Amino acid sequence: MGKAGPTVIALGGNAISVPGEQGNIPQQFAHMSDTARYLTDAIAGGRHVVLTHGNGPQVGNVLRRVELASSEMYPLPLEVCVADTQAGMGYMIGQCMINALKKRGIETDVTTLVTNVLIDQDDAAFKRPTKPIGSQMSKAQAEAHRDNDGWSITEVAEGIYRRIVPSPIPQEIIELNTIQRLVEDGELVICCGGGGVPVVRDELGMLRGAAAVIDKDRTSALLAKELNAEALVILTAVERVCLNFGKPDQKTLDTLTVTEAKTYLKDGHFAEGSMKPKVEAAVDFVEGSTSPDVVAIIAELSRLSDALEGKSGTRITRS
Repeated sequence: MGKAGPTVIALGGNAISVPGEQGNIPQQFAHMSDTARYLTDAIAGGRHVVLTHGNGPQVGNVLRRVELASSEMYPLPLEVCVADTQAGMGYMIGQCMINALKKRGIETDVTTLVTNVLIDQDDAAFKRPTKPIGSQMSKAQAEAHRDNDGWSITEVAEGIYRRIVPSPIPQEIIELNTIQRLVEDGELVICCGGGGVPVVRDELGMLRGAAAVIDKDRTSALLAKELNAEALVILTAVERVCLNFGKPDQKTLDTLTVTEAKTYLKDGHFAEGSMKPKVEAAVDFVEGSTSPDVVAIIAELSRLSDALEGKSGTRITRS
């Protein structure tokens, strides 16, 4: 019997930053230290874990710093902001995991890798930006950025505006070979933070950054397929996927086949920017895997161990 593939775990924003807080560095370390305990439980249970993570609040804060410092400092392109948060958050996640593993007496090397992810420069997303980033703005501020900086702007609530950027589909993980070697050596790898640094190739095959944000769950699904993972776990703030979420007839789902998930997606059961991309990523992984027995799990962080044992979360399978 062959060696089992790794388990790719995608950390949501609630694993590091909690709504209602400032989200400063001590708070992020405190939350990640708590998160590391749940992840270490999975590792102690025999799982070979590969970690990915979001960076929504963090990259928004970096962009705000760039904006506030614009009268004195040169601006940072969006893709550089993504790279900066990958490195900084990877340092934090890695340190918290090293400490949590040490407390449990588990000897595992931990490596953080700033990861580039190839996108198609002709992706339709560039013509229709949808991903809100950065801080909220007044109408006057939004119009100034639109006129002076060429930003695409959307009104997210009455009188409240935000910048929106493209969210193209990930095509290729540039550092995949390195990630594979580290995983094969038994290391705990932290990679593809924030969906990866978006890059495109020119006609000569040269890479350059792109002003976009890649959905981290879609990149996590691509990574899981390429690593021949036995499971993709997408951690979020709710215990299970629901139909009619928040309504009197809400129904929780313990299991879903790919066919059922596609039907619910088509019928509009899952919200854009919330559960929809998670379910789409889960379907993409299960459908695209070469192994017949893989599973995608959408679960709440504190129930990770139960979710891995089939006692919590929503499990998406081929049939």
